[in-house]
Amino acid sequence: MNESTIEHHAIALFRELGYTYAFGPNIGPDSDHPEREDYTEALLLERLRTAIHTLNPAVPKDIRDEALRMVRDAAHGGLMTQNNLIQRMLVEGVRVAHQVDGEERGIIVRLLDYDHPEKNDFLVANQYTVIHDRINRRADLVVFINGMPLGLFELKNMADANATVRKAWNQLQTYQADIPNLMAYNAVLVISDGLKAAMGCLGAPYERFLPWKTIDGQELMQKGDDPLRFLIHGVFEPGRFLDLLRYFVAFEDDGRKLSKKIAAYHQFHAAHKALLTILAAAGIGGDRRGGVVWHTQGSGKSLTMLFFAGMLIQHPALENPTILMLTDRTNLDTQLFDTFAAGSQLLRQDPQQADSVSDLRELLQRASGGVVFSTIQKFQKDRHEPQGKHPVLSDRKNIIVMVDEAQRSQYEILDGYAANLRAALPNATFVAFTGTPLELDDRDTRVVFGDYIDIYDIQRAVEDGATVPIYYESRLVRLNLPEDQRPLIDSTFEEITEDDEQDSKERLKTRWAQLEALVGAPKRVEQIAADMLDHWEKRKSILSGKAMIVAMSRRIAVELYDAIIRIHPDWHSEDDMQGRIKVVMTGSASDPIEWKPHIRSKAGNEAIADRLKDPDDPLEIVIVRDMWLTGFDAPALNTLYVDKPMRGHTLMQAIARVNRVFTNKSGGLVVDYIGIAQDLKNAIATYTRSGGKGNPAETVEAAIKVLLEKLDICRSMFHGCDYQDYLTGDGSEKVATLRKGTEFILSQELTEEGIKRRFRNATSGLRKAATLAAGDDVVERCRTEIVFFLSVRATLDKTSDAESLVEEQEYAIRQLIDQSIAPEGVVDLYAVAGLPKSEISLLSDEFIHQIEAMPEKNLALEMLRRLLQDKVRKEGKGNLIQSKAFSEKLEEALRKYHNRSVDTVEVMQELIELAKALQALDQRHAELGLSKEEAAFYDALATNDSAVQAMGDDALKMIAKEVADTVRQNTRIDWSIREQARAHLRRMVKRVLRKHGYPPDMQEGAVNMVIEQAEGLVA
Repeated sequence: MNESTIEHHAIALFRELGYTYAFGPNIGPDSDHPEREDYTEALLLERLRTAIHTLNPAVPKDIRDEALRMVRDAAHGGLMTQNNLIQRMLVEGVRVAHQVDGEERGIIVRLLDYDHPEKNDFLVANQYTVIHDRINRRADLVVFINGMPLGLFELKNMADANATVRKAWNQLQTYQADIPNLMAYNAVLVISDGLKAAMGCLGAPYERFLPWKTIDGQELMQKGDDPLRFLIHGVFEPGRFLDLLRYFVAFEDDGRKLSKKIAAYHQFHAAHKALLTILAAAGIGGDRRGGVVWHTQGSGKSLTMLFFAGMLIQHPALENPTILMLTDRTNLDTQLFDTFAAGSQLLRQDPQQADSVSDLRELLQRASGGVVFSTIQKFQKDRHEPQGKHPVLSDRKNIIVMVDEAQRSQYEILDGYAANLRAALPNATFVAFTGTPLELDDRDTRVVFGDYIDIYDIQRAVEDGATVPIYYESRLVRLNLPEDQRPLIDSTFEEITEDDEQDSKERLKTRWAQLEALVGAPKRVEQIAADMLDHWEKRKSILSGKAMIVAMSRRIAVELYDAIIRIHPDWHSEDDMQGRIKVVMTGSASDPIEWKPHIRSKAGNEAIADRLKDPDDPLEIVIVRDMWLTGFDAPALNTLYVDKPMRGHTLMQAIARVNRVFTNKSGGLVVDYIGIAQDLKNAIATYTRSGGKGNPAETVEAAIKVLLEKLDICRSMFHGCDYQDYLTGDGSEKVATLRKGTEFILSQELTEEGIKRRFRNATSGLRKAATLAAGDDVVERCRTEIVFFLSVRATLDKTSDAESLVEEQEYAIRQLIDQSIAPEGVVDLYAVAGLPKSEISLLSDEFIHQIEAMPEKNLALEMLRRLLQDKVRKEGKGNLIQSKAFSEKLEEALRKYHNRSVDTVEVMQELIELAKALQALDQRHAELGLSKEEAAFYDALATNDSAVQAMGDDALKMIAKEVADTVRQNTRIDWSIREQARAHLRRMVKRVLRKHGYPPDMQEGAVNMVIEQAEGLVA
């Protein structure tokens, strides 16, 4: 198999769709049937000339010829600017100016027939050579419509381990630099190696090349399906390809640069489904409920709304509709407006933003057309008639109200803003877009909008690469609670929301204010500032990016800022364009004078936002209360520090700030300082009940588990290679060891085929896990060893490929190496021994033989000791009593060894027997007829022999089951940090013991053991 095999497979797929096929050299200028004058011409001119004539029969020939000339000339100039110009020509036609009776008029010449795909000429050609400035490049596959090269494929050999889709993407970057005369016409770029296939567009980073996982929008690609078939049939079927070109390519000009975006499959099909429901709902007999599109946060929901609005505006059945874009927050309104304004080319008009109630009413009292933005709060009744109805602004039926995040309380239909909205636009059709699911009991939202049209959940978004996974880490800081306030705290956490903070004196007496005082206690703020900075510095040493801190109140936000700059005075600057940390918050005239530096105009906050979004800007941390927690998009943001109670969709929206795709970003991290774990669990439960798949937030322990697993794999591959000098040596010793390690892997490849590939896979996983868990102590302890393995990987890549390293590898390795200045203080004996620091289950006969064969017996014993100690320590979490018993046996064996009572061989045999007994412990609970957790509590209760004799074995088992069930029902994830939760659990356990007649004089000891065991289980 080679590259041409994939190429011919792709061609066959195009021919199934009705495309004509041509071998590139056969239509080149040197062939018998040339379709180009020379290789600098990227267009197939005769095909384009014929199409222009066929599609524009009433247009004079000189006008048609001028249109052709304009299309040819459009390829010259700045690549992105010219690509934008050509896109406008494709969608709107070529506007040719000419004189009529002395007046200049414009005639539109169409290049494509969107309504009748069969009237266009579809061609696929392979090995298509293009020359520019004497640079010769040959594209694998080019897709033409009417002679214009609108699609380009770069293919790699699936059987070649070095021919990756990343290298295919690199090749496309070369094309953009070397042959802009071809790339200026491009609409769709595809990379594939047969195993993977992804689509993107000009200027898109590698991370934004995504798979196309459905053909018809109904059935999704499954494991084992051909990704190239799904992409070619899903995107390039003539009707769909024309639709994609017409409605789903956007250029955004933010004033600094022009960027291009193209829809992913979930956006394309969601917009089509929504269009069908809108047409039905707005038609005769329709109920005006267009449905709800649930696309998880960060997956391009705003862009989907832009694409959809463009489809609505151009649909003839809607007769030039008015689109009302509605949000419930000013910052959301501005953010969505900015997206639409930047992509206004798709709308064929500039959107308008209502500044006031009167402005909104004026904008909506129009005959047709318009894209109007407003917050729902502007639908207010007249002040002089508060009991009356909201006036009717328009009774037209072709008004479409698109609502962002529709599940909030402002959309109650019986009264309030939503009722006013209905009264103002009685015949409008409503459609909602949301990043979080509707609550199951949220009847109001369903009454207004209807049910789901399309769902794109977290699992699909992460699998597709549309978002990155989010990880959760708990770093709770204890609240100093007076005794009389402790009963208050649990209910406070359950009841408060971010909307409870108000400035009135009455609210200062509320639970929010009481809790705010505790959370913002000076000592606690100082402690959190120090811990956050320590954690952030560790994360920065692994990966670069930005962080956001969510504070409970504006007061705390300011005081946290002050605490941080006391530690890092150089981070402060009064200039908004300088400094490494800023507070972003609202303000009023009555605010304390010390808050004033943090209160800015809209333009000032936008300048801060631009700095945070710029990965190269020194600003790295912002502190917010509620601004920027919804709708704010900063891909470089990778860490969210939460010190504010949140729940439900508000919590889900907030954590999604760190799920945006960004270069070298494996995932986002949410660090919890206040105890949102249970609220997160509740939000996830709502998410799952609503039909969503995927966990919105994995624990950071999951990443650490992967890291240790990949580290073990790398260690095992280096069995027989001593790289200790890299861990403890100076610069020259590190370089020498790096050469030695590289040579070792290369020599191993001679006797064990595929080891280099497996090592690359392992180090890729190691790098990703290290970035996800950056800041954790486990990463810090293993840092130098991680650097060693990644450095060997980098050296191997350099030796096998003359090209520079893939950017993401260089980047991650460089950051690790830069920070790895001092060697670790503890020698990694497993690595030195060439054996994996593994789970005890690897103590097979072969493993034991390797240990016995080691010439360094003391080293082997030390390695085995640490391996067992690790296992016993882990066992302690699951079963405290058994762990203590094994720990005592281990210590006794080692004590005899150190006292010279036994020799090395004898103690090693004793430790191996101990290891086997530990393995057998995994099955002990089944022999007792209990679960592992129940067995742990059984052992805790059975530590007192008198209790065993008094109660009997069966009774203790029954108590163990009920205690385990009690712990499960009354334990929150972070309960062990809170003393009142421990006290509550203690009462519950005592109640169970009394119920079953556990001896009263033994209860206190039993309760203590149960509590200690419970802490281990949830740790």
